[in-house]
Amino acid sequence: MPRITGGSLGSRKLRSPKGTHVRPTPGRVKESLFSILMNRLDGAAVLDLFAGTGAIGFEAASRGAARVVAVEGQREVATAIEEAVKQLGIADVVTVFQAPAERALYRLEGPFDIVYLDPPYADPVPLQLFGLMLERKLLAPEAIVVYEHAAKRILPQIPGYRSVREEVYGDVALAFLTPES
Repeated sequence: MPRITGGSLGSRKLRSPKGTHVRPTPGRVKESLFSILMNRLDGAAVLDLFAGTGAIGFEAASRGAARVVAVEGQREVATAIEEAVKQLGIADVVTVFQAPAERALYRLEGPFDIVYLDPPYADPVPLQLFGLMLERKLLAPEAIVVYEHAAKRILPQIPGYRSVREEVYGDVALAFLTPES
Protein backbone atom coordinates (compact mmCIF):
# COMPACT_ATOMS: atom_id res chain seq x y z
CA MET A 1 0.00 0.00 0.00
CA PRO A 2 1.60 3.31 -1.06
CA ARG A 3 2.07 6.02 1.51
CA ILE A 4 2.92 9.71 1.56
CA THR A 5 6.54 10.00 2.64
CA GLY A 6 6.94 13.63 3.66
CA GLY A 7 5.41 17.00 4.40
CA SER A 8 2.21 17.78 6.28
CA LEU A 9 0.53 14.49 5.25
CA GLY A 10 3.62 12.32 5.82
CA SER A 11 3.03 8.62 6.61
CA ARG A 12 -0.65 8.66 5.52
CA LYS A 13 -1.53 5.49 3.56
CA LEU A 14 -3.21 5.49 0.16
CA ARG A 15 -5.49 2.80 -1.23
CA SER A 16 -5.78 1.84 -4.86
CA PRO A 17 -8.83 0.06 -6.25
CA LYS A 18 -8.54 -3.72 -6.48
CA GLY A 19 -8.13 -5.30 -9.88
CA THR A 20 -6.93 -2.18 -11.69
CA HIS A 21 -3.71 -1.92 -13.61
CA VAL A 22 -2.12 0.69 -11.35
CA ARG A 23 1.66 0.61 -10.91
CA PRO A 24 2.57 2.87 -8.00
CA THR A 25 5.93 4.61 -8.20
CA PRO A 26 8.26 2.76 -5.78
CA GLY A 27 8.77 4.50 -2.44
CA ARG A 28 12.51 5.07 -2.84
CA VAL A 29 11.98 6.55 -6.32
CA LYS A 30 9.30 8.87 -4.93
CA GLU A 31 11.55 9.98 -2.06
CA SER A 32 14.43 10.68 -4.46
CA LEU A 33 12.11 12.55 -6.83
CA PHE A 34 10.88 14.86 -4.10
CA SER A 35 14.37 15.37 -2.79
CA ILE A 36 15.32 16.61 -6.28
CA LEU A 37 12.18 18.77 -6.61
CA MET A 38 12.25 20.08 -3.02
CA ASN A 39 13.20 23.67 -3.89
CA ARG A 40 10.55 23.92 -6.63
CA LEU A 41 7.48 22.75 -4.68
CA ASP A 42 6.50 25.67 -2.45
CA GLY A 43 3.53 27.34 -4.15
CA ALA A 44 3.97 25.31 -7.35
CA ALA A 45 1.28 24.21 -9.80
CA VAL A 46 1.71 20.47 -10.41
CA LEU A 47 0.19 18.30 -13.13
CA ASP A 48 0.19 14.54 -12.49
CA LEU A 49 -0.64 12.73 -15.76
CA PHE A 50 -1.59 9.04 -15.47
CA ALA A 51 -2.10 9.67 -11.73
CA GLY A 52 -2.82 6.06 -10.66
CA THR A 53 -3.09 6.09 -6.86
CA GLY A 54 -2.59 9.87 -6.84
CA ALA A 55 0.52 9.42 -4.67
CA ILE A 56 2.73 11.83 -6.64
CA GLY A 57 0.14 14.60 -6.52
CA PHE A 58 -0.62 13.98 -2.85
CA GLU A 59 3.09 14.07 -2.06
CA ALA A 60 3.40 17.39 -3.91
CA ALA A 61 0.42 18.84 -2.01
CA SER A 62 1.86 17.56 1.27
CA ARG A 63 5.15 19.31 0.53
CA GLY A 64 3.75 22.74 -0.33
CA ALA A 65 2.35 22.74 -3.87
CA ALA A 66 -0.45 25.31 -4.18
CA ARG A 67 -2.31 23.53 -6.98
CA VAL A 68 -2.28 19.90 -8.07
CA VAL A 69 -4.25 18.44 -10.98
CA ALA A 70 -4.37 14.63 -11.06
CA VAL A 71 -5.35 13.26 -14.47
CA GLU A 72 -6.51 9.65 -14.59
CA GLY A 73 -8.26 7.93 -17.50
CA GLN A 74 -9.79 5.00 -15.61
CA ARG A 75 -13.05 6.06 -13.93
CA GLU A 76 -12.74 3.68 -10.97
CA VAL A 77 -9.19 4.82 -10.26
CA ALA A 78 -10.11 8.51 -10.60
CA THR A 79 -12.97 7.96 -8.14
CA ALA A 80 -10.54 6.41 -5.65
CA ILE A 81 -8.28 9.46 -5.97
CA GLU A 82 -11.28 11.76 -5.36
CA GLU A 83 -12.17 9.79 -2.22
CA ALA A 84 -8.59 10.07 -0.99
CA VAL A 85 -8.62 13.84 -1.60
CA LYS A 86 -11.67 14.10 0.70
CA GLN A 87 -10.17 11.80 3.35
CA LEU A 88 -6.92 13.76 3.36
CA GLY A 89 -8.76 17.10 3.52
CA ILE A 90 -6.94 18.63 0.54
CA ALA A 91 -9.81 19.43 -1.85
CA ASP A 92 -8.68 23.07 -1.84
CA VAL A 93 -5.35 22.02 -3.45
CA VAL A 94 -5.96 18.80 -5.42
CA THR A 95 -8.36 18.51 -8.37
CA VAL A 96 -9.04 15.19 -10.09
CA PHE A 97 -9.66 15.23 -13.83
CA GLN A 98 -11.09 11.94 -15.12
CA ALA A 99 -10.16 11.70 -18.80
CA PRO A 100 -7.48 10.24 -21.03
CA ALA A 101 -4.30 12.35 -20.81
CA GLU A 102 -4.55 13.71 -24.35
CA ARG A 103 -8.14 14.89 -23.90
CA ALA A 104 -7.28 16.41 -20.53
CA LEU A 105 -4.44 18.46 -22.03
CA TYR A 106 -6.91 20.07 -24.44
CA ARG A 107 -9.14 21.13 -21.53
CA LEU A 108 -6.71 22.08 -18.75
CA GLU A 109 -5.51 25.58 -18.01
CA GLY A 110 -1.86 26.17 -17.18
CA PRO A 111 0.73 27.11 -16.56
CA PHE A 112 2.20 24.22 -14.59
CA ASP A 113 5.58 24.42 -12.87
CA ILE A 114 6.02 20.66 -12.54
CA VAL A 115 4.54 17.90 -14.69
CA TYR A 116 4.87 14.24 -13.75
CA LEU A 117 4.24 11.95 -16.68
CA ASP A 118 3.95 8.24 -15.85
CA PRO A 119 2.24 6.34 -18.68
CA PRO A 120 2.24 2.53 -18.85
CA TYR A 121 5.81 1.38 -19.46
CA ALA A 122 4.75 -0.71 -22.48
CA ASP A 123 3.38 2.38 -24.27
CA PRO A 124 5.61 4.21 -26.75
CA VAL A 125 7.20 7.49 -25.63
CA PRO A 126 4.22 9.91 -25.57
CA LEU A 127 5.66 12.46 -28.00
CA GLN A 128 2.16 13.75 -28.77
CA LEU A 129 1.59 14.63 -25.09
CA PHE A 130 4.92 16.43 -24.88
CA GLY A 131 3.97 18.38 -28.02
CA LEU A 132 0.49 19.24 -26.72
CA MET A 133 1.91 20.67 -23.49
CA LEU A 134 3.98 23.11 -25.56
CA GLU A 135 1.26 23.83 -28.13
CA ARG A 136 -1.32 24.57 -25.43
CA LYS A 137 1.19 26.66 -23.42
CA LEU A 138 0.59 24.53 -20.33
CA LEU A 139 4.15 24.90 -19.05
CA ALA A 140 5.58 27.78 -17.03
CA PRO A 141 8.82 29.22 -18.48
CA GLU A 142 11.01 27.38 -15.95
CA ALA A 143 8.85 24.23 -15.84
CA ILE A 144 10.27 20.78 -15.27
CA VAL A 145 8.67 17.72 -16.84
CA VAL A 146 9.52 14.42 -15.18
CA TYR A 147 8.94 11.36 -17.35
CA GLU A 148 8.94 8.02 -15.51
CA HIS A 149 9.80 5.08 -17.74
CA ALA A 150 11.39 1.65 -17.74
CA ALA A 151 15.15 1.95 -17.18
CA LYS A 152 15.85 -0.29 -20.19
CA ARG A 153 14.16 2.23 -22.52
CA ILE A 154 16.46 4.62 -24.36
CA LEU A 155 14.68 7.92 -24.87
CA PRO A 156 14.79 9.67 -28.20
CA GLN A 157 15.35 13.41 -28.40
CA ILE A 158 11.97 14.93 -27.52
CA PRO A 159 11.20 17.89 -29.82
CA GLY A 160 10.91 21.19 -27.97
CA TYR A 161 12.58 19.91 -24.80
CA ARG A 162 16.08 19.53 -23.48
CA SER A 163 17.14 16.87 -21.05
CA VAL A 164 18.58 18.23 -17.80
CA ARG A 165 18.92 15.08 -15.70
CA GLU A 166 18.34 11.33 -15.76
CA GLU A 167 18.12 9.14 -12.68
CA VAL A 168 17.91 5.33 -12.63
CA TYR A 169 16.60 3.31 -9.69
CA GLY A 170 16.73 -0.38 -10.58
CA ASP A 171 14.06 -0.94 -13.25
CA VAL A 172 12.72 2.63 -13.03
CA ALA A 173 14.16 5.72 -14.68
CA LEU A 174 13.22 9.38 -14.33
CA ALA A 175 14.01 11.78 -17.16
CA PHE A 176 13.95 15.47 -16.20
CA LEU A 177 13.21 17.78 -19.13
CA THR A 178 12.63 21.49 -19.57
CA PRO A 179 11.01 23.29 -22.49
CA GLU A 180 13.49 24.85 -24.90
CA SER A 181 13.34 28.63 -24.95
